[in-house]
Amino acid sequence: MTPTAPAPSLRVAGLAYAYPDGHQALFGVDLTIGRGERVALLGPNGAGKTTLVLHLNGILSAGAGTVEVSGLPVGKRHMAEVRRKVGIVFQDPDDQLFMPTVREDVAFGPAAAGLRGPELAARVHAALDRVGMAEFADRPPHHLSFGQRRRVAVATVLAMEPEILVLDEPSSNLDPASRRELADILRGLDVTVLMVTHDLPYAMELCPRSVVLSDGVIAADGRTRDLLCDGELMRAHRLELPFGFDPRAVPAL
Repeated sequence: MTPTAPAPSLRVAGLAYAYPDGHQALFGVDLTIGRGERVALLGPNGAGKTTLVLHLNGILSAGAGTVEVSGLPVGKRHMAEVRRKVGIVFQDPDDQLFMPTVREDVAFGPAAAGLRGPELAARVHAALDRVGMAEFADRPPHHLSFGQRRRVAVATVLAMEPEILVLDEPSSNLDPASRRELADILRGLDVTVLMVTHDLPYAMELCPRSVVLSDGVIAADGRTRDLLCDGELMRAHRLELPFGFDPRAVPAL
């Protein structure tokens, strides 16, 4: 018998959503992301990117359509497992760091899930080591630089051993060195990555595939380099490259 292929990390079908005030944010979004893919979610402000992301772990519930994570429907029955599988790193790391020390912040999620003792300590050390912050375990988060806090925020999510890592504007407010360090970390992770960003060179550096969400629908889905080279597409959806950046001069992933 031929073995059954594993379910994709994410499958969204016909997802539509309107907020209570009547604003329709999504109009039938279809999106599939395979295991281990790194995908950038691009689009202008107000396109529906945040609304889509908040459906991935059940913070918002679909008005219509379905969302599946690793084959599990996002809904009350599987909510705990889905939220373990989908880790979201917010744009501001201070939204995720609230404990007295880095170690306690990273331990918070696994401890709440029931992990204790040496197993918890090992999980925390492994997560901090993956982001190059193990030596800062006993430091207060507010004593760290912004870039270091962002890496700790990533560690708090990695400690839950997610299948999908969702990053909201991961490069924002980072100096060039911190930007490069975070890119090196993200390239080395063995998880599926969905990166919401306006930083188009960063998307090209890290994500072979990009999806353009505009006015609540998927306007384009393809190789990042191809999309960024499509001037008409970029203009139509208010996507602008930094002055002097030419995607044609950058080797494709």
